[in-house]
Amino acid sequence: MDPVAAPGVYQGVANVIAAVMLLIEFGMLRQALARDQLRLYMAQSALISVLAIVIATDRNLPDLYVLAALSAALKVVAVPLVLRRLLGRPGGKSAPDEEEPGGVAGSQTLSPASAVLAGIVLAGIGFFCFGTMQIQGAAAPATALSIAGAMVLVAFGLMIVRRDVASQAIGFFSLENAISLAALVVASGLPLILETAFLFDLLVAVVVFGMLIRGHHARAESLSTADLTRLRG
Repeated sequence: MDPVAAPGVYQGVANVIAAVMLLIEFGMLRQALARDQLRLYMAQSALISVLAIVIATDRNLPDLYVLAALSAALKVVAVPLVLRRLLGRPGGKSAPDEEEPGGVAGSQTLSPASAVLAGIVLAGIGFFCFGTMQIQGAAAPATALSIAGAMVLVAFGLMIVRRDVASQAIGFFSLENAISLAALVVASGLPLILETAFLFDLLVAVVVFGMLIRGHHARAESLSTADLTRLRG
């Protein structure tokens, strides 16, 4: 029997970063305040930039250094800053206490414990479904790809179990992080122009959610989406 080769530095670092990102996703499910979810999103986004730097160093891809810088500037600085301003004064007026950057508490459709348990089930489904694809190779650590699939489903779960626009926006942005993770470990050699084009989707999402937060608060004086179920055409 041939000895099993130990994983390289890149594979190990990619798997560890992916695992930490998934744990952060569970943290978002557990947090009741949008402010705390936003902080976790910033940490998750910072890990994406770190992974891009690791891949750039390991494979001698200098374009990824530029991508890491752009990702950090957009996801760690710009997007959280915009969300904080929108949550602090949606529609240009002071928001009620429950809708300030620390708020939107009580918007869960499930208790934190139940949401985390549901997230574990979703993560297991995503992990094993991606694992059955058997995508191998130095460019695509199988474990990191499986964890990225788990993150996609958990991010969808976050958007479903929360009834406020802010948490749903953060869930969508964390979904984009999961897709970025998968793209980095599978197709890190893409030209820089194509890789940066993926960030354009995030900019569009920020604009859309920003308009939704302002418009919904202006009409309902709330960021909760619970009342939308009573709308009639």
